[in-house]
Amino acid sequence: MSPSLMSPSTPSDSESLLERAYLDAVEQVGDLDETRARILDAAYEQFSRTGIRRSTMEDVARRAKVSRITVYRRFATKDALVEHVVRREFRRYFDQFLIDIEQAGTAADRVVLGFVSSLRTIRDNPLIGGLIAAEPDLLIPSMITDGGRTLAIVRQFVAGQLRREQRAGNVAADLDADLVAELMVRISASFLSTPSRLVDLDDDEQLAAVARRFLVPMLNTPG
Repeated sequence: MSPSLMSPSTPSDSESLLERAYLDAVEQVGDLDETRARILDAAYEQFSRTGIRRSTMEDVARRAKVSRITVYRRFATKDALVEHVVRREFRRYFDQFLIDIEQAGTAADRVVLGFVSSLRTIRDNPLIGGLIAAEPDLLIPSMITDGGRTLAIVRQFVAGQLRREQRAGNVAADLDADLVAELMVRISASFLSTPSRLVDLDDDEQLAAVARRFLVPMLNTPG
């Protein structure tokens, strides 16, 4: 397995895996090929149960109940299959994030809920959370050494939500949405990549308290 899990698959492809996942979520792209979707489901289960390094394309084919040739016709290499599985999980993360923050009534509550939801959703995901915990060298380096593309696309996503709050008059009009989003994303990423001895990432109440104390003041809400 190459360490560049989230790097462009071809020289002409300048988007990171996370960028494509984000665009898929925004455009509500789904898997229209039933066999392809079945292979991705099988790969997700295989990688979650056994790990990526110990899994083979034959294992995935067996679990999907298709031939190895069928798997290779859809995904030329194991790296390509892994990329598409991880990309789909991040797409689901973006989808769930948008659903979760709709439950909050204020901009401050949405920041708190978004922060808690982000950490919980990623850490609890059997594949992404498992990679971060058991095989971090497959995922984390590619997230922090890809020229900033991964953090940039998440920042763009968060900044877009902050601008929606600005248009609704929920946060100050002169808020630097990009900078605030950058800080919020980097704080979240640091918790995911480096375990904390001060903050229990399994304690939603503690995470919410951290977000309310340190992230919400960044909003500079009117009044």
